[in-house]
Amino acid sequence: MSEDRVPFGIKALDKMISGGLLRGSANLLEGAPGTGKTTLAMQFIYNGITMYNEPGLIITFEEFPQQYYHDALQFGWDFKKLEEEGKLKIIFSDPQTTISEFDKMDGVFVSMVEKMGIRRMAIDSMTHFESIVADPYELREVETRLINAIKREGVTSILLKENDSLLGQMSQMTSKIPFIVDSYTVLRYVEIDSAIEKALCILKMRGSDHQKDIRCFRITSKGIEVESKFSGREGIMSGITHSTPQDAFVNAFGKH
Repeated sequence: MSEDRVPFGIKALDKMISGGLLRGSANLLEGAPGTGKTTLAMQFIYNGITMYNEPGLIITFEEFPQQYYHDALQFGWDFKKLEEEGKLKIIFSDPQTTISEFDKMDGVFVSMVEKMGIRRMAIDSMTHFESIVADPYELREVETRLINAIKREGVTSILLKENDSLLGQMSQMTSKIPFIVDSYTVLRYVEIDSAIEKALCILKMRGSDHQKDIRCFRITSKGIEVESKFSGREGIMSGITHSTPQDAFVNAFGKH
């Protein structure tokens, strides 16, 4: 593992991002409910601990730790055991407390990061900050403060964000966090031939090259598996696809 890269431990995904996320970077993961955001974040944390010996921290505003224990076990990930071994900490908190504790050099979260040697972090989810700050300029300031505080500790973070648009155009964006973070990945539902599949696309990766293609992915019994790119289809990010003109011709008249 390159010292300046932080792999997900998912072969195809790491290849898309030149071996991993940049160390110490803040990375936004956005998608509709059920697309697999939390699963991917948990996999990032779990693989970090078990494959790369990098302790992890999960801060959640939505679920108690017990729910994470339960959900992780569905993939064979024993989060409770990792917590008992001092390699993982799952904290149920709220946005105001989180920003306050990271602001202080001797804050509870900062002290925990330093004491445990936390290298990876997931926050579920940044959407909750929008409920405590109405003004968009103030929201950007709060998000920037949190991201800078996490970076100050040298932690590589995955920041989850809900998008309530299941198919079609992205919902109206209040937060400016995509402009603040170092990378921006979107998970989408896609309709293909009257069936729903899931797509992953990396829209931005500051300071690093990345593959621009849109990939199909599945949630399996072992976590998320990223597969080949969608071929012969257009309109993937719109949510409803159609064949490219060339493939439509082939489908209609056959190859010659």
